[in-house]
Amino acid sequence: MSIRYYLYVSDSKVDMLLAQVDPAFTRKRTTELSLNLTVLAGKRASETPEGGERTARLQRVVRHLEDHGDLGTVDEPGQFFWGLLPLRWGPFPTEPTLVYFGGATERTVLGLGGSGHHVLGAPAATASGMPRSLTPSLLAGLRTDPQISALTEAITQEDEAQERDALTAVHRANELMPGPHQHLEFVAKRLLHGPSPTADGLDVLLGTPLYVALVD
Repeated sequence: MSIRYYLYVSDSKVDMLLAQVDPAFTRKRTTELSLNLTVLAGKRASETPEGGERTARLQRVVRHLEDHGDLGTVDEPGQFFWGLLPLRWGPFPTEPTLVYFGGATERTVLGLGGSGHHVLGAPAATASGMPRSLTPSLLAGLRTDPQISALTEAITQEDEAQERDALTAVHRANELMPGPHQHLEFVAKRLLHGPSPTADGLDVLLGTPLYVALVD
């Protein structure tokens, strides 16, 4: 990975994946913490890695996904996908705990969502409840917008309709996001993917990022 200006890094996702792809890396870090920090300080450092440590852990996970994992693209996503696109982003207008990134390719409407405290420099999380990187919580955040709620509430509760409802919410959320586009690079976990219920010939992809970085 080259030098990047990170906007968002999900330490919780990185920690979860790193423990599976490189347990030795995790054990080494745990040993170093136990030798140099008190139990309380070590616990806090483990929860919020800083600087080079955060970057090293993220790079190790991304390299594994590139070499051995199911890393696709926005138009052809695997379990994870990489992209470099103009995206609008920020706190979702009606749900400030949710940070949302929205954009599109010629074939795919893309939405990325996660907890706002993963934005670098944001205050530590204090709110309770489900993390915004989980599909039900992410979609619930989008549906706090009355326009999205009104658009989807008439859809029946059958399984297939539930997916159309979710894809419709993502498509509409992109239209509602304010602000300018910025060129952003990201690796994300796929959450939902399917044909757009509102635009023929387009797919809709919803994911939650491991990282998002600004590319000038």
